[in-house]
Amino acid sequence: MAHPAAHAQQAYPARAVRLVVPSAPGGGTDITARIMAPKFSEYFGQQVVVENRAGAATMIGGEVVARSAPDGYTLLMGISTLAINAAMYKKVAYDALKDFAPIAQVVTLSNVLVTHPSLPARNVKELVSFAKARPGQINFASAGVGTNPHLSMELFLSLAGLKMMHVPYKGSGQGIVDVIAGHVPVMMPAVPTALVYIKDGRLRPLGVSGAKRSQAAPDIPTIAEAGIAGYEATQWFGILAPAGTPRAIVDRWHRETVRALKDPEVRDRLVADGADPVGSTPEEFAAYLRAETIKWAKVVKAIGIRPE
Repeated sequence: MAHPAAHAQQAYPARAVRLVVPSAPGGGTDITARIMAPKFSEYFGQQVVVENRAGAATMIGGEVVARSAPDGYTLLMGISTLAINAAMYKKVAYDALKDFAPIAQVVTLSNVLVTHPSLPARNVKELVSFAKARPGQINFASAGVGTNPHLSMELFLSLAGLKMMHVPYKGSGQGIVDVIAGHVPVMMPAVPTALVYIKDGRLRPLGVSGAKRSQAAPDIPTIAEAGIAGYEATQWFGILAPAGTPRAIVDRWHRETVRALKDPEVRDRLVADGADPVGSTPEEFAAYLRAETIKWAKVVKAIGIRPE
């Protein structure tokens, strides 16, 4: 009787696997998933398909995975918002700490404060002065209400004593298009999302959000260095399965994720895009997710954002 069960486990995966990205194409989560997916397809011997399910501050994609069969065929490339939404919304269709089986944190990365080159502010201090003279008149884009880029910007505004108008999009990719076009002058997307546009001069970088400078753009100061003392905010992406997924599948995905992150081609691309590879264990990722949930709940309360 044990033989058929063992054979079934060995056969995984027997068909294509969906890796759900809960944001629009072109954002940092999407870029990271698409760098990793070809290696996963190679390692598993089955196609690992990236599927974008954007909307509702990444809750649509999260719900798709949380409600999927726990059989290893639908996984989530989770983003920092997973730990934020409980503090931002009165109703979330899933419990981030109960409805997922964490597999591995993939990367951490900074956001980068950028402006359209036409804005007459060439550094953080000049932006603060410019915005203070025009309270509520400057718009900033984000990947959506309650996303890490949104709250990272709100934290910046709070510490700098500024007021800007929020323009949410269904993902960083869509927002950055409007910033490049000059429709919205300010944004704080993930470094991988913005780097190519910074390099070709279509966006002006003012500062990165992390505690240290990005390896991919070491000439850009941190926002704290640039004049906002105590400022720090980072993003992360990680792979999760629906709760109840067999431990053997979780462990296999963890091994293959670590393997992919050690591959020089993958690692070099991630680092070049401004991401720091992690590859934590399922237990470490679960503990980190709990800590992030507590952290961002405190930030939301301190900023004074009321749950919608």
